[in-house]
Amino acid sequence: MSEIILVSEITCPACGFKKVEIMPTDCCVYFYECTSCHKLLKPNPGDCCVFCSFAAVKCPPVQQGNRCCG
Repeated sequence: MSEIILVSEITCPACGFKKVEIMPTDCCVYFYECTSCHKLLKPNPGDCCVFCSFAAVKCPPVQQGNRCCG
């Protein structure tokens, strides 16, 4: 079993700002406010959280082959 990555760079689709964030292992992050343009990000259809939609690494449950918060 590979190690779960808990840190990922999230990219705002509106302004392109990138920020490294620590992903929680015990909850989904449904909303994320860009610290640059203040756009409120929500998951794309079919994704469980903003990390699965906008980050370089998917959330920890998805990395493990599970559905996030499902």
